[in-house]
Amino acid sequence: MIIEVLYPELCNLYGDAMNAEYLYRAVPESELIKTSLKSRPAFIDKTVDFIYLGSMTEEGQTLAIEALKQYHKKLLELIENKTLILATGNAMELFGTHIENEDGSFIEALNIFNLHSKRQMMNRYSSIYLGTFEAIDIVGFKSQFAHIYDNDNKDTPALFETIRGAGRKPGEKEEGARINNFIATSVLGPLLILNPPFTRYLLSLLNVHSCALPYENEILTAYNARLSEFKDPKTGVEY
Repeated sequence: MIIEVLYPELCNLYGDAMNAEYLYRAVPESELIKTSLKSRPAFIDKTVDFIYLGSMTEEGQTLAIEALKQYHKKLLELIENKTLILATGNAMELFGTHIENEDGSFIEALNIFNLHSKRQMMNRYSSIYLGTFEAIDIVGFKSQFAHIYDNDNKDTPALFETIRGAGRKPGEKEEGARINNFIATSVLGPLLILNPPFTRYLLSLLNVHSCALPYENEILTAYNARLSEFKDPKTGVEY
């Protein structure tokens, strides 16, 4: 199995880099490739099983979009072929139609999802997050300057169904986006360490069914404790 982390020098906020690292440690015989901003992605020349992007600064978003634009056709091909791609935090915003700045100007994005984001740089949204993915409970956190909005046609399926916290935007239940095995979410954590059942699901998409997760007992204990806390109505949502 080949795991490719895109632009680790940019995508290094909120501990998100540990998402790919955790999968790699779960399947240590896999190959981990870290592709820098100026390098040609491995997914162009070979079969990559899992591609990952994590949170970055707003300047980093612009750089990442410019780097990936030339590979737009290949990204669509990978999505069509059900390659597993995960984008967390504000990496999700790269794949909408555009990012809207507070002054009304736009940054053209990669136009994979029929969604766009709006920045409010003086109004960071921070909260816990509780949601569901199929029969799996999802826990995590949000810390973001932008929210996600539908374009005219609501044709991008959500990833999670929100129970507590904001979905794509406050007041919305739909969170994240999914097209085949391309999944994106604003939820932080790191997501895969906080949610071992969801990590197992992703491993199943990679045809890995019998490995032991690193520190499995400890992370399951932490997951169950956090799940109980987040379900408690006494626990505040925003902070």
